[in-house]
Amino acid sequence: MLLEEADDIIKKTLPHKRYVHTLGVVETARQLARRNGVDEETAAFAAMLHDYAKYRDMEEMRTLARELGQLELLDYDDELLHAPIGAELVKRELGVKDTVIYQAIANHTTGAPDMPLLDQVIFVADAIEPNRTYPGVETLREIADADLTDAVIATLAHTIQFLCKKQTVIFPLTIETYNAFVTAKRKGTVL
Repeated sequence: MLLEEADDIIKKTLPHKRYVHTLGVVETARQLARRNGVDEETAAFAAMLHDYAKYRDMEEMRTLARELGQLELLDYDDELLHAPIGAELVKRELGVKDTVIYQAIANHTTGAPDMPLLDQVIFVADAIEPNRTYPGVETLREIADADLTDAVIATLAHTIQFLCKKQTVIFPLTIETYNAFVTAKRKGTVL
């Protein structure tokens, strides 16, 4: 599948506002990929498909989570489902078999402790794309311009703080990801 084909599918799948967000993620992913030695076309493709399941029926996604044995997802906010279940739907429905694309889509909301650079690019691009206007996004953009690892950490910290303010239960993988990246940063190792 080509990027143009994915664009056509996403344009038909998402509401206009979410499609505009997706185009912003694609643009930002290209920039971050270029700066961090990640293939731009792969980053753009993963970014284009990252919200494929964002507006899918929740019961359909819960059923698929059960089928995949991802029962832990069912104990948390339904918002989490669109990433790992979306990755599976991209594979099943669109025939995208590339595991790096699958993984980048699956990890774009919670992160993962061992995220490769592509996943980091998509994770950060989703948070800082030009259409985002939440308090603190400009700071995250500045951090992303300077260092991708720092941007992952700052994005995770921002997300965790936001969820704490809302008194929302935080998916453990998000905290594990934060701890892994902070530990790696302190040790001077690259994830």
